Amino acid sequence: MVKLLDFFFIFFHTCLIFFNLFGWMVRKTRGWNLVTLLLTGCSWFILGIFYGVGYCPFTEWHYRVLEKMGETNLPASYIEYIVERFLPVDVDPKLVEIFTLGLFFAALIVSVVLNLRDFFCHRRKEKREGGSSVE
Repeated sequence: MVKLLDFFFIFFHTCLIFFNLFGWMVRKTRGWNLVTLLLTGCSWFILGIFYGVGYCPFTEWHYRVLEKMGETNLPASYIEYIVERFLPVDVDPKLVEIFTLGLFFAALIVSVVLNLRDFFCHRRKEKREGGSSVE
């Protein structure tokens, strides 16, 4: 069961990370991308007040599974864990933190800008058409 949970967390958490980074690229997923980015930010910076900046419940739950599998000395960063698990490299934790934060804020800015653009373009289109398209 723990191996199945390990696989689930690897798959789910990695997909979430990629969705956070690239979900803004598809118009239909932009709203959800902004939601997941904001939830991620809230986890890192609001829950982080109580649990440490960068806190992620998915990381905590996955690390509990890994500890049951005998893993020890897990890094603070899930990104660092994923890189070191699947690539034969030892990464600098500070560099991973810088890239993680930089890419997060870049994705957040792009997502906010595109969501606002889509929202205002939609409103302008509704005004030109004479009202709401929903009856």
